[in-house]
Amino acid sequence: MTRAAADVTEPKKTKPETHTALVRRARKIYRELGDVYPHAKCELDFETPFQLLTAVILSAQSTDVGVNKVTPALFAKYPTAADLAAADPEELEALIKPTGFYHNKAKSLLGMSKTVVADFGGEVPGRLEKLVKLPGVGRKTANVVLGDAFGVPGITVDTHFGRLVRRFGWTHLEDPVKVEHAIGELFPRKDWTRLSHRIIYHGRRVCFAQRPACAACPIAGLCPSRGVGEQNPVKAAALLKYKPGEGGLPL
Repeated sequence: MTRAAADVTEPKKTKPETHTALVRRARKIYRELGDVYPHAKCELDFETPFQLLTAVILSAQSTDVGVNKVTPALFAKYPTAADLAAADPEELEALIKPTGFYHNKAKSLLGMSKTVVADFGGEVPGRLEKLVKLPGVGRKTANVVLGDAFGVPGITVDTHFGRLVRRFGWTHLEDPVKVEHAIGELFPRKDWTRLSHRIIYHGRRVCFAQRPACAACPIAGLCPSRGVGEQNPVKAAALLKYKPGEGGLPL
């Protein structure tokens, strides 16, 4: 063997992560995100299941901050499902216009509220199979309402959640329902709602779709995708949308 040949280093072969190792790593990320965001919760303002359901429908293609600016006046004018069901469409659209796509959202809100009144006596149902039958309500919306208004554990697969769990290597699936079930198998059911909040917080504050702040990420050492984003610590810190050490509160 020549010296040149002897100097060649064989690339190290990375062993595939076992399911047990994946579960351990996933749960460690969950715990560490809990330390970073101890007060992670739904960032939509609401007092009743009906208000939360309304706010989640409005949040499509909008921000929670934007929705929270609209809902005080909306809830004051239409405090119950019966009130919203009887709303004038043009007046409703004028109130929700800042959230975008207001024609479609008004249609969904009117359909949802009318169905709640007609089929559920004006009370938002607390079961997944009933919620998803309401106009404008899919599994994601239903799981938010169940978890935050009824205390029923659920996994909310929004764009942030789907992006992060794939970056974490927890799943390679794209379909939201399949992602929900795959991630649900990694965690106890009691943790599902808190898990959703922590992941979504992290997606909004650190692990952005474009240029994630990898060098300032508190869980970078556990993430197989830590090289996809900003690697300069100073530049990464400047990207953060929260102040480290202050409970994950947004800037």
